Amino acid sequence: MAQAEVIQTPDPSPSPQPLGNERKWTHFFTFSTDHKVIGIQYLVTAFTFYLIGGALATVIRTELATPAPDFVTPETYNGVLTLHGTVMLFLWIVPAGAGLANYLIPLMIGAKDMAFPRINAIAFWLIPPSGIMLIASFFFEPPQAGWTSYPPLSLTSGMLGQGIWILSILIGGTASILGALNFLVTILKMRVPTMPIHKMPLFCWAMIATSLLILISTPVLAGALILLLFDLVAGTAFFNPTGGGDPVVYQHMFWFYSHPAVYIFVLPLFGAISEVLPVHARKPIFGYRAIAYSSLVISFLGLIVWAHHMFTSGTPPWLRMFFMITTMTIAVPTGIKVFGWTATLWRGKIAYTSAMLFAIGFIAIFVIGGISGVMLAAVPFDIHVHDTYFVVAHFHYVLFGASTFGVYMAVYHWFPKMTGRMLNEPLGKVHFILTFVGMNLTFMPMHQLGLQGMNRRVALYDPQFTDLNVVATAGAYLMAVSTVPFIINAIWSWHWGEKAPTNPWRALTLEWQTLSPPAHENFEGVPAIKTGPYDYGLGYIPDTDDPVIYEEAIAAAAAH
Repeated sequence: MAQAEVIQTPDPSPSPQPLGNERKWTHFFTFSTDHKVIGIQYLVTAFTFYLIGGALATVIRTELATPAPDFVTPETYNGVLTLHGTVMLFLWIVPAGAGLANYLIPLMIGAKDMAFPRINAIAFWLIPPSGIMLIASFFFEPPQAGWTSYPPLSLTSGMLGQGIWILSILIGGTASILGALNFLVTILKMRVPTMPIHKMPLFCWAMIATSLLILISTPVLAGALILLLFDLVAGTAFFNPTGGGDPVVYQHMFWFYSHPAVYIFVLPLFGAISEVLPVHARKPIFGYRAIAYSSLVISFLGLIVWAHHMFTSGTPPWLRMFFMITTMTIAVPTGIKVFGWTATLWRGKIAYTSAMLFAIGFIAIFVIGGISGVMLAAVPFDIHVHDTYFVVAHFHYVLFGASTFGVYMAVYHWFPKMTGRMLNEPLGKVHFILTFVGMNLTFMPMHQLGLQGMNRRVALYDPQFTDLNVVATAGAYLMAVSTVPFIINAIWSWHWGEKAPTNPWRALTLEWQTLSPPAHENFEGVPAIKTGPYDYGLGYIPDTDDPVIYEEAIAAAAAH
């Protein structure tokens, strides 16, 4: 449906290639420099690894259904645990966010493609070999030190697999850096002339903050892993205490990346929910600038909170206080976002689509994870529950709850734009209910398990914890089942679903003002911005496909 903020002006240098938006499925297996193809390649690859990581999680929960290690051996359990965490973080959440950004950013800012299309393609094609290497490590000598790979444990168990694990993460980190550089340059330098920075979609603000975090923190992780690899294969002693090395230095370097990584994971979804809520609530976003700048504040504060993971690692008391304060402070810009999202919903004309349901679920679950995060920021409480299942519960509410719900929300919202087809809404609602119930059934009991003292990362536990573990395992099985309606929905709808109009949600951002799916270079001309991206309900936005009324409305908007 038409809207009143965009007109098309003639392109002074039209592309010689004919416009066309139909692609065969085989096209997505080629080395393409089209950002839309790369975005879908990222998303499908990431979801494939999500299924692998979910299967590994099911193995973990099956083992933990009983106190004894009777489903897999403890060594196999440690390997499965290591791969599950690594796959979900580095091969699911990060590529999924990059996939959304690849597809949406050029469309949102009126560009034809990313700033560096070939680098963009290379960044994606580093992901499959990284994932293959990681999975292959399990069949050689599984890494058993968890996704953190703390030395000296990582130097003494599963050494061959550990080396492959390190190389896999280094390749994935390189892809992440290349992507971040591309996003930053594209957003800052390739917006259409009529789009000032304060009329950018909030997703672009979120990707600026994410890209800055990646460029600053990822090289530090790479340095730590290279030094760890030297200790592993060359006999050096950077982190090996038997040779005079200091394993705590590794922890500092690892967490300097891996706590900001939490925001690398969720900031793109913060941006996505800021796009979804105004559309499905038919209201302007509440506090545009506050939400935009809070992303940058989160990015900055995320770089100075890392040592709250190390309160039990001999951190001096004065330093504990500093990191406790900064960790609690980061709740302020995050709270600003939650307040803005909630206020956007207030008295809105809410359409309870699948995308909106996942958005509301995102907010609810992230708030629970945020509250437990503030609790863990307090030094006495953190020391009490360190390395217990309370931390596992918090971590999964923030990451699985927010990130996975956010990705599902984004897919339901932008699927018509990507494929030209509508997803089935009843199936989408079944998917939401199963996921929401399964997620809370799995991870809510873990708070109690942690408070009672159940340690994480072990297959053998005290029988007193059996009942809550059975509940959590049942929830994990329900989450596994929840992916079935989504897979059926996505595959069926992509091929045979109802054809989508250009703008099925009557959204105002630029990506909805072109074909669905978009043509090769996105727009036939150069878009010209006339109103803000969230100016819903201001009286001069048309609700019609009539091109005559559309042109009249544009003139009225300009006069207004």
